[in-house]
Amino acid sequence: MDETKIPENPEIKNQALAGRENLVYFNDPQLRCQLIAANTTVFVAGRRTGKTDGVGSVFVLRNIQRMPGSTGAIVVPTFRHGLTNTIPALLTAFRRWGYREGIHYVVGKQPPKSFKQPIRDPLDSAHCIRFWNGSVIVIISQDRPGSANGLTLSWLLIDEARFIDHNKLKQETFPANGGIRDQFCRHSCNHSIMILSDMPQTQKGSWFLNYRERMDPEVIRAIEGLLCEIYDKRRRIEEIRKTGAPVPPYLRSYLRELDTKLNQLRSVAVFYLECSSIENINLIGESYIRQMKRDLTPLTFQTSIMCERIGIARDGFYNSMEEFHKYDASDQEFLEARFQRGDYSGNFGAEGDADVDPDSPICIGMDYNANINWIVAGQPDYARGRLNVIKSFYTKYKRKIPELVDDFCRYYRGHKNKTVVFYFDSTARGQDYATGKGDARWTVVDSYKRHGWKVIEKYIGAPMHHHDKYLLINEGFAGRRGLVPYFNRENNPDLILAIQAAAVDRGRNGFRKYKGGEKLVETEEDPLELRTDGTDAFDTLYIGCHRLPVTANSVFRISGVY
Repeated sequence: MDETKIPENPEIKNQALAGRENLVYFNDPQLRCQLIAANTTVFVAGRRTGKTDGVGSVFVLRNIQRMPGSTGAIVVPTFRHGLTNTIPALLTAFRRWGYREGIHYVVGKQPPKSFKQPIRDPLDSAHCIRFWNGSVIVIISQDRPGSANGLTLSWLLIDEARFIDHNKLKQETFPANGGIRDQFCRHSCNHSIMILSDMPQTQKGSWFLNYRERMDPEVIRAIEGLLCEIYDKRRRIEEIRKTGAPVPPYLRSYLRELDTKLNQLRSVAVFYLECSSIENINLIGESYIRQMKRDLTPLTFQTSIMCERIGIARDGFYNSMEEFHKYDASDQEFLEARFQRGDYSGNFGAEGDADVDPDSPICIGMDYNANINWIVAGQPDYARGRLNVIKSFYTKYKRKIPELVDDFCRYYRGHKNKTVVFYFDSTARGQDYATGKGDARWTVVDSYKRHGWKVIEKYIGAPMHHHDKYLLINEGFAGRRGLVPYFNRENNPDLILAIQAAAVDRGRNGFRKYKGGEKLVETEEDPLELRTDGTDAFDTLYIGCHRLPVTANSVFRISGVY
């Protein structure tokens, strides 16, 4: 047994080291989900609670074993997320349970002839995991249109549900979960659905929270009561067998009756469970919780670790920003090639992004501070009135602008047109930066040139007044003026959170962004990433692209998936 995976709890650790080689540890929420085994299970839990590993994988393997030849699906928000998060976690769990790739299952290819055929063959093996008994898992990613078309499914596992488009799910995927009724109708897991997620931070991502009202507590208590009764009777049968006496027929009959009732209740049950990461503290340890409290924004810590429901305020500085201003843009061919090679790492740069035009320059806005520095990168499409915010970067404390530019150039190392359009205002000029060699503008330009990039400098003058900026950007979000900003969801997680958290003040000169917290010392409850520095970098990028658009000779032609 791998000692690095032994729980920190001394009692459990001692048991593991005492020779119990087959010991598998499950925390209480994982055990509840497994034992209740409702037809619909919604598990909302903090990070590292073992959602995919200890709940999702057990759900998948149960369905594969009990319904041989069936087809189920794993639904993920993007293929990139499925490739680098969901699939590696599932395959790791499969290996721990003794399943070996090439022997018990194959990924993304036709199986050996020794494998049984599925009852309804999906035909396309490129996005499938096929098992020896004919069962098939189809990977459905919502950024691949039509990936659920033509499927007849017997179960669904929906991962990272807070990023799932519920309308697409209802229109494309739920109808496919009709299953093969005559073949598996006796199984409570037929047509089953499991939904896994952190606590959502937006109204759109909260679609699955109403399953709590759909759960009938009486049904769940009845299932728990039957499980206790079944366990008691099975233990009684084992005790009788140990004595060598025959097992009374009435006990066997009663046990079959209990199993039938349990199956019936499970087939109609909805089980909803919320829990924080602390439920898995025996494995992850207190140090992880403390680190997350230190490293994450308060909002992210409350939702992703403590699993608390948070209301979303609508009176922020960027109050016209809506959910549709975020988009997914993964290069499907690139990701599928990695999938076929069995490469599930996330170790790649912009070659995995479909919203980047490699032949056009990249526009950047920046913010400079003693403790945190930001780059917000975008490519505008003036013909369509659109600004794609393709990626954002920040560095803290000892890592300054040169290191920040290093991160940018490393990510865009394959970009063909190594040109940046650097928008900056008067705050970047005249004041000696931390390097001691020049101001922030000089440091940025020098750092890019050292990497072989060309820099087109665009000076936008003094910072725009807050009230004018408030009107300009919010009218942009609303589509009434200038460019409409859109954010690559996966490449701007911290920037999006900072924009959503930016507060507004009403002063005698109109609306202004509240920036009172920028100069305060960073604390666990108030980390730098949540403050307005990153939003200021976005403002500079947006205002620069609005005021000083590129010339007709270098109009950006943005192509790809939005």
